[in-house]
Amino acid sequence: MSIAYTIAGFSVGAIVGLTGVGGGSLMTPLLVLLFGINPSVAVGTDLLYAAITKAGGTLAHGMKGTVDWAITRRLAAGSIPAAALTLLLVSQFAPGGIDGAAALIKTSLGVALLLTALAIVFRKQIQTYALRHTGGQENPRRTAILTVITGAVLGVLVSISSVGAGALGVSALFFLYPRLPTLRIVGSDIAHAVPLTLVAGIGHWFLGSVDWSLLGSLLIGSLPGIWLGSHISTRVPDRVLRPILATMLVLVGSKLIAA
Repeated sequence: MSIAYTIAGFSVGAIVGLTGVGGGSLMTPLLVLLFGINPSVAVGTDLLYAAITKAGGTLAHGMKGTVDWAITRRLAAGSIPAAALTLLLVSQFAPGGIDGAAALIKTSLGVALLLTALAIVFRKQIQTYALRHTGGQENPRRTAILTVITGAVLGVLVSISSVGAGALGVSALFFLYPRLPTLRIVGSDIAHAVPLTLVAGIGHWFLGSVDWSLLGSLLIGSLPGIWLGSHISTRVPDRVLRPILATMLVLVGSKLIAA
């Protein structure tokens, strides 16, 4: 186990604890750009890393009653089949299997990071727009169908790049459920991320793109990092943290796309 991986896990864990997003958005690019990890291995390892760390968050939110399990089930109904199908198609049609899809993974990751940055910056505007255009005429059936479709899109994106289940998922839920309390949206999205990242991570494991030693090193650092970040989050203004995170994502995403 490398102490550098543990430090990286701690740093990303602290940021996730502070901001609520950034696990896949930061960890995967760190592994690719800083440590030179193969993109497919970075994505596969990060997916299992996310599943384990977010399981703790789901437990906490579930005990507080801030998870809407109906929303979580709708998202999972779209995301899990989409993730499984995406990995199957990559393994069958990408030259050289998952390793042959390295270029596709890097480009997808870069695009996903840019979208995540936009979602972070404009999250309040997205929520306001949705509230303004519903006009009190919400259609539960339409919302349920759109939630499943949103889950499918996240399933494809997360299985290829490990990014999207956090900020993009939350932003989509803000748009679909503008009257739902923020804490309940966050809790539902975290709960959905656990089965999605677990299924996608297991798929990458079968494809041979998970480094278990790396995963252990990351978890040793991330678990105390998340604990620390969550405890000091109330002292740092959200308006300061989110622009910083968005700027980081734009820089990293642009570098991956141009690479």
